Amino acid sequence: MIKNTLILLLVANAAFSQTKKVANLEDIYKKGVFAARTVVGLRSMKDGKTYVSVETDPVTKLRYVAKNNYSDGKVSSVLFTEADLNFQGTTLPISTNFNHDESKVLIAKDEEQIYRHSTRANYFVYDLKSKKITPVSSVGKQLFATFSPDGNKVGFIRDNNIFVKDLVSGQEKKITSDGKINSIINGGTDWVYEEEFAFTTAFFWSPDSKKIAYYKFNETEVAEFSLTMFESLYPSTYKFKYPKAGEKNSVLSIHIYDLINSSTKNIDIGTEKDQYIPRIKWTNSPNTLCILRMNRGQNNLEYLFADVATGLSKVVHTEKDKAYIDVNDDLNFLSNGKQFVITSRSDGYNHIYLFDISGKLINQITKGAWEVSTLYGLDEANGKIYYQSTERSPLQRDIYSISLDGSEKKQISIASGTNKATFSSDFSYYILDHSSAKSPAYITLNDHTGKVLRVLEDNARLKHIGDDYLLSLKEFFSFNTSEGVQLNGYMIKPANFDPSKKYPVLMYVYGGPGSQNVADSWGGSHVTWFNYLSQQGYIITCVDNRGTGFRGSAFEKSTYKNLGKLETVDQIEAAKWLAKQPYIDPARIGIWGWSYGGYMSSLAATKGQGIFKMSIAVAPVTSWRYYDSIYTERYLQTPQENPGGYDENSPINFAKDLQGKFLLVHGTGDDNVHFQNSVMFSEALIQANKPFEQAFYPNKAHNISGGNTTLHLYGKLTDFVKANL
Repeated sequence: MIKNTLILLLVANAAFSQTKKVANLEDIYKKGVFAARTVVGLRSMKDGKTYVSVETDPVTKLRYVAKNNYSDGKVSSVLFTEADLNFQGTTLPISTNFNHDESKVLIAKDEEQIYRHSTRANYFVYDLKSKKITPVSSVGKQLFATFSPDGNKVGFIRDNNIFVKDLVSGQEKKITSDGKINSIINGGTDWVYEEEFAFTTAFFWSPDSKKIAYYKFNETEVAEFSLTMFESLYPSTYKFKYPKAGEKNSVLSIHIYDLINSSTKNIDIGTEKDQYIPRIKWTNSPNTLCILRMNRGQNNLEYLFADVATGLSKVVHTEKDKAYIDVNDDLNFLSNGKQFVITSRSDGYNHIYLFDISGKLINQITKGAWEVSTLYGLDEANGKIYYQSTERSPLQRDIYSISLDGSEKKQISIASGTNKATFSSDFSYYILDHSSAKSPAYITLNDHTGKVLRVLEDNARLKHIGDDYLLSLKEFFSFNTSEGVQLNGYMIKPANFDPSKKYPVLMYVYGGPGSQNVADSWGGSHVTWFNYLSQQGYIITCVDNRGTGFRGSAFEKSTYKNLGKLETVDQIEAAKWLAKQPYIDPARIGIWGWSYGGYMSSLAATKGQGIFKMSIAVAPVTSWRYYDSIYTERYLQTPQENPGGYDENSPINFAKDLQGKFLLVHGTGDDNVHFQNSVMFSEALIQANKPFEQAFYPNKAHNISGGNTTLHLYGKLTDFVKANL
């Protein structure tokens, strides 16, 4: 999914003092002065009463994995330290990736990023009892190494094939043999599945460790995209399969390998080849695999149960939508083998539903004009479900428990803002991460009633950093557009704000389907930079337009088949509303965005009727015809079905209408939103004889980072804002 992965943190203090320091870009991007602390390596142990975390000895600085009691938060034992992880003279990275019985730990060394979520590495297994370290393989780096449930094996991918390492015998076994780069992928996902369905490991152990269910992607017919990398005397070309909107996708099949008899069974997923399998998941039975099957239009989702013995499958539940369906990981099978729980937006809001194993609806567990934003899981022993929702406000997140029959709903988080929970395996305890626009992450250990047992991280340094630096808080506002649509926004004013003065405004926009930037939480995308700009005399605002998330399907899906139109209308309306405020200079309003936000700021520059004095687009989509199939078609259908939806709101087609100062920025190594978007937009602007500025970052991916890149980029953006707004 298009989205900016560079997440920065806001620091704030409402007080103003002439003696306070103004942060500089090096403080933000090199020194990390305003970075919030978190708790590393948190993982609940299977007993439900203890958890592990990665700690550092304050004296020796030695890192170690501590086993802590939930009841009091005290360390009950040190499981191992960095000193235990010495392999052939090299210290391996610390890890809490335990197997099921918690006797072994999987460790990744020399990780190498591939795409957004995928990496390859040299994997090792550390045995806590014997203190022995075993390489998973000595042949080459592996991908997606995963313990079997019994902990005796590790599955992994190499050269697009599946391998299994037997930790008892030491034998490495090759499960598939037809894997080939840019042709056949076994047990991993192709580029578009990784990016848009957000998973990479595509093989799954059965509950009894005797079988492996896996995807096979045949991407032979998918067109290749070429990235030129300018790192050597003769630039190299990296080619990968990238299905653009309306073009051919990979053809998928699902298989089950039996480790006992070394046989492979093909699973029936229907005769249609042009479809998606966004998820597969074992039920609690090693004989039944659940498969989610979706049409290419992504508005019909079927739940199939497959018999692993025969390979035959049947549809047990179907979800349909007039627009599109978002896929999630909220499928939970109850241990009684008779029921399952999912979330669905079938009533217009995301809620929790209970079905019997045949697919018959038992009851809708949550209801209301609000969204369940996270389903944490089921405490079957007590008949409770724990979840996060927007019930109090779309801008906030609270934690609730509720019975399976929908009764006894209880809010267990207290403080307003954004609350995120990590529950113990038996749901008797949880770790709460709370923040708001006024306070950084405050992480506590709690029992199931919400009682605080221990503070794990209070970020006290950040709470008081405003004593030294000149900083401002986010202020929230809302307004009604001329069409009667209420939009939410936030504003950051200079610390020495004077309501009698007129200030320039820089609007930040992302605005993509289902996204949210206006939320009562600490930080958010680019907010530290915004705070820096506010101290330079700018007001920074952000408004979530129609199409953004957590306000129900009608609001989010109003942009279906016509991306960019209503979003741009709303951002223009926001600019006009801002221009009427007595403390804002209507002649000095600018807008900027990254990725989908770059698309939006490009539309604002070309369709904004001159209201924006300045615009910046970073890594923008400039024609949806250039973007990938799954994301684009979900919201626009194919170009063949809906050509107007592609062309009537693509900035590249409106270059002649550009108004105001414009800066176009892109990384040449962007595998997601290809540099092609900015190259062709640049060409269109040149042919329209429109003056503009552009900056490209050699070999940099979608997040445009690495070395001094981030510092340089924000220096460039800052200079452009100061010179033109």
